[in-house]
Amino acid sequence: MTMPIGPSFVALQVRDLAASTAFYKDVFGFAAGDHNPPGAAIFATEPIALALREPLRSLPETGPLGTGMVLWVACDDADAFHDQIIARGGKVLSPLSDGPFGRFFVASDPDGYALTFHTAQR
Repeated sequence: MTMPIGPSFVALQVRDLAASTAFYKDVFGFAAGDHNPPGAAIFATEPIALALREPLRSLPETGPLGTGMVLWVACDDADAFHDQIIARGGKVLSPLSDGPFGRFFVASDPDGYALTFHTAQR
């Protein structure tokens, strides 16, 4: 019997690809990947690629997207990254805290996706 191995690619469907891509670069600081197919923006993330894409199906016109989904993203220093996101005009949903994966906080993107950024444990 075969079994799933685990996530290998994460793509968030967004309402405005250009605006969301700019936000992820300018506020969250993600770097663009080498390959971006039509209708998508892929970022240079490891070990799993993160992408934004035009919707495959209709999205609600208002309200947050991704309700119920929790996406954890590692960073070098959650405290410094938290301050950087605020300085760049980002919205922080929860304060810095200590948790099972180290220091973390939750920030929101323009579509209301909540991303949990945590200090990478190496």
